[in-house]
Amino acid sequence: MKALQITEPRAIGVIDLPIPEVGDGEVLLRMEYVGFCGSDLNTFRGANALAKSPVIPGHEIGAVIEAAGTGVPEFLRPGMTVTVNPYTACGVCPSCRRGRPNACRDNQTLGVQRDGAMRGLMAVPWEKVIPAENLGTREAALVEPMSVGFHAVSRGAVTDTDTVMVIGCGMVGLGAVVRAALRGATVIAADIDGRKLAVAQQMGAAYGLNTLAPDFSERLAQITGGDGPDVVVEAVGSPATYRLAVDSVAFTGRVVCIGYSKQDVTFETRLFVQKELDIRGSRNAEPSDFRAVIRYLERGNCPVDTLVSKVITPDKAREALSEWSDNPGSVFRILLKTF
Repeated sequence: MKALQITEPRAIGVIDLPIPEVGDGEVLLRMEYVGFCGSDLNTFRGANALAKSPVIPGHEIGAVIEAAGTGVPEFLRPGMTVTVNPYTACGVCPSCRRGRPNACRDNQTLGVQRDGAMRGLMAVPWEKVIPAENLGTREAALVEPMSVGFHAVSRGAVTDTDTVMVIGCGMVGLGAVVRAALRGATVIAADIDGRKLAVAQQMGAAYGLNTLAPDFSERLAQITGGDGPDVVVEAVGSPATYRLAVDSVAFTGRVVCIGYSKQDVTFETRLFVQKELDIRGSRNAEPSDFRAVIRYLERGNCPVDTLVSKVITPDKAREALSEWSDNPGSVFRILLKTF
């Protein structure tokens, strides 16, 4: 069986693996599409401190059940389209004890701390398999990144009376746009890329603001009546966007942080106090977030053809990742059509 492996910075190639056996309580999946995410790109760049090396990347999965071992529930049937919850949970750390295993202290994500899904076949515990039988496997590969944005909106306790600004309209940010709009909030998409802003408005944002525009602050004030958004979701991970989130959010508002900044961020900490802010981290997603994304995609009005920037074969992986690294703003998702 073939697999794709990042062996060192800027080096990725095909390796041979034994065909996996299906143990008790496991499901054998035939991978069809697996997405490259930002963590895979950073692993390729040599900038992902969390990733083991070498590593088989991939945790955004669109697969078909090939076979099921003993002890697997009957609702998981061969031929079914599925995706996978790619996170682990230790069950004993504070996060797990509080019922939030998505933030497990000892989490290991497929394709990062352990080998991932860019291979022909993979056996996984049945509890990690999430049915998506009304979707194609290409759509199923979009579920995980969007679910991270869905989870952030839940962390922000967004309701239909809120105005929500989402900073960063990549795949994760678009998930936040969709979820906030589905909850009835007024959504402001903020980005520096006009094309991404247009897609965000297509997916539910009422407004699209370029954060580099000279009139950005004026337009935001007009939209929010001078108060600022009730909730700001930071989905970029840069010092500038973190500060923008805190500066822009309304008094007693909520700031939800998804992005990882690689540099230290300095804040006017008086705003934390004066505004009495709720600043909340958001990590990974819960199974309920996956299911909510699947329900959204089942409606058939998601612009999937736009979100899938490119579908590649394994022999084109290095070229595609190099191009993405050189021009990161041009990509929503690259999907690998697996072996």
